[in-house]
Amino acid sequence: MITKRPAAERGIVDHGWLLARHSFSFASYQDPHHVRFRTLRVINEDTVQPAQGFGTHGHEDMEILTYVLAGAVEHRDSMGEHGVLRPGDVQVMSAGTGVLHSEVNPSATEPLHLLQIWIFPDRKGHEPRYEDRHFPVARRQDALCLIASGRAQDDALPIHQDARVYASLLSAGSELRHALAPGRGAWVQVARGSIDANGTTLTAGDGAAIEGEAELTIRANDAAELLLFDLA
Repeated sequence: MITKRPAAERGIVDHGWLLARHSFSFASYQDPHHVRFRTLRVINEDTVQPAQGFGTHGHEDMEILTYVLAGAVEHRDSMGEHGVLRPGDVQVMSAGTGVLHSEVNPSATEPLHLLQIWIFPDRKGHEPRYEDRHFPVARRQDALCLIASGRAQDDALPIHQDARVYASLLSAGSELRHALAPGRGAWVQVARGSIDANGTTLTAGDGAAIEGEAELTIRANDAAELLLFDLA
C-alpha cells in the first residue's frame, strides 16, 4: 500500500527570511493525521534567504540530518564542529544528551534550499556526535546511494536507529528497484522532478509512505532527485 502525502497539503510557514514546508507536525504546524511515519519524525523543506538562518538553539535525543539542495549552509555547534555544506553534502548530528547549534546561510546573495530530517534514536541518552560527508553526483546518479545508516558495516554516515537513508539523482526514463524486508516500511520524498513509485505519481515536494510491499520500483518521468527511507 502506498499513501501519498501531496506537496500542496503540507504545512507552510513563511517568516520572510524562512519559507518552511512541513510534511509532519512541526512547531506551529500541528496536524494529528501527519505526526510521524514509523521512526521518521520530521521532513522540512526550507528555503532560507541570504545572510539569514537559525540562530543558536538546542536539541536532545534526535538524529538530525541535513541534505543540501542548493546554496550553502554554515554549521556551528557546542561540540566545536564547524563547516560549510553545499549540494551533495550531508550532515548528521546525533543530539543525544543535548547539543547547541546554529545553521545559517553564509551567502550575501544566494538563497539556501535544504531538507532537514529528524529520526527518533533507538534510545535516549547517546553521546552527542556530528559528522558530514560529500556524496558525489556519480554515486547518486541513477542509483540509490546510501547516505545514512544504523548498521555499523555500511559505508554511510552513522545514525542511532535501525534505518537506512538513500539519495538518488535520476535521469528521465531511468528505473530503480529496492527490496523491503518483511515488516519494514519506506518513505519516498521527492525534491525535484517527477517519478512513479509502484505506479503512484509523485512530483516535487510530494512524499509517500509505503507499507506491506516486498519491493519498491521507482521510474523517473523526467530528471528527478529524491530521498528514500527504509525503516523498521
